[in-house]
Amino acid sequence: MGAQWKAKGKELAANAKGKLFGRLAKDIMIAARNGADPASNARLRLVVEQARKVSMPKDTLERAIKKGAGLTGDTVHYEHVIYEGFAPHRVPVMVECLTDNLNRTAPEMRVLFRKGQLGTSGSVSWDFDHIGIIEAEPAAAGADPELAAIEAGAQDFEPGDEDGTTMFLTDATDLDLVSRALPAQGFTVLSAKLGYKAKNPVDPASLGAADLEEVEAFLAAIDANDDVQNVFAGLGG
Repeated sequence: MGAQWKAKGKELAANAKGKLFGRLAKDIMIAARNGADPASNARLRLVVEQARKVSMPKDTLERAIKKGAGLTGDTVHYEHVIYEGFAPHRVPVMVECLTDNLNRTAPEMRVLFRKGQLGTSGSVSWDFDHIGIIEAEPAAAGADPELAAIEAGAQDFEPGDEDGTTMFLTDATDLDLVSRALPAQGFTVLSAKLGYKAKNPVDPASLGAADLEEVEAFLAAIDANDDVQNVFAGLGG
């Protein structure tokens, strides 16, 4: 599953335009707190580039920037919260949320984790590395991901699915630097974000088909929650 769990099948993933735009708008608003100009705000620039690549409407993007920067008069307060625990069969999970109402999100997470186990802060995070995750695709035939990772300063890379994408993994502090360097190495950056990678992922082959399906259903249910931004599972690819 790589550094970030993704639902199998495009109809199950958070690729539905409305949900994807909603998540990106939250990311943009959070990033814009540190300034509305992407040129001087690296975090905002990365999210804006990602939003443009998935064709977020310009007015939606600009409205999110202005709202996050406090230029519209609206008060926006999203709290970043991470829930830790286990999916069925002891697969460690970290769930990253952005919420404007903890009194709504917390009980919803408790319900969703009933088929697994909700832990306390630090209960599974010790088994994850905090890293930069860059999804990129070759801009031309023959682009070498291993050479690109070395030249751009990434720590590692993982081949993507059948779509030809590559996941470049970086130190958390090097995310923007590597994102800027990859185009010169023949790769187009599709997304760049901070995330978590399991140190000791569970081998899916050790679970069996029925158990793996149960884990997938659990992760899909959590990912579908409106307050959830990212789901990181300790499940091997």
